[in-house]
Amino acid sequence: LSELGSESAKIKAMGIMDKLSTDKTVKVLNILEKNIQDGSKLSTLLNHNNDTEDEERLWRDLIMERVTKSADACLTAINIMTSPNMPKAVYIEDVIERVIQYTKFHLQNTLYPQYDPVYRVDPHGGGVLSSKAKRAKCSTHKQRVIVMLYNKVCDIVSSLSELLEIQLLTDTTILQVSSMGITPFFVENVSELQLCAIKLVTAVSAF
Repeated sequence: LSELGSESAKIKAMGIMDKLSTDKTVKVLNILEKNIQDGSKLSTLLNHNNDTEDEERLWRDLIMERVTKSADACLTAINIMTSPNMPKAVYIEDVIERVIQYTKFHLQNTLYPQYDPVYRVDPHGGGVLSSKAKRAKCSTHKQRVIVMLYNKVCDIVSSLSELLEIQLLTDTTILQVSSMGITPFFVENVSELQLCAIKLVTAVSAF
């Protein structure tokens, strides 16, 4: 899926995606949807209750692998849809909604907590940690896999703004996209995402 994501970006840039068979492209999109669904609701936060540290790390690696795979599926799907001169059949509502669902969930539950401690939930049941001091103490060190996921999600958000310029979406979907575009401005340490969100909010405004 990682290879498919990068190859689809090249084909999109070359402007030849529309030369592929529509039936095969639609079939690929439906398969991609299943792969997006696989990681769309997986929590990447560690559970410190029963497992040993090694077991936790192994479990997290497995989860992150599935989540990253789903991100690649999202990128491939959105690269297909935002390619020039694509037939109407490729704008499958279920696939678009699944991409948005995946992106919203992992922004809120995976990336925001990693980049801004205000969004972290206290593992001891104290709720969301919300003091400014928490932000001040935040480590800037990030796992490579988190940075990679962050970059992929930035690409997805940016590509969604392209999709809005091409395809008419339902009001419900537009509302979801709007909230996704506005929330990054209340999160710290995500400047690249905020730039992508500006494009998204601008596209929504012009809708």
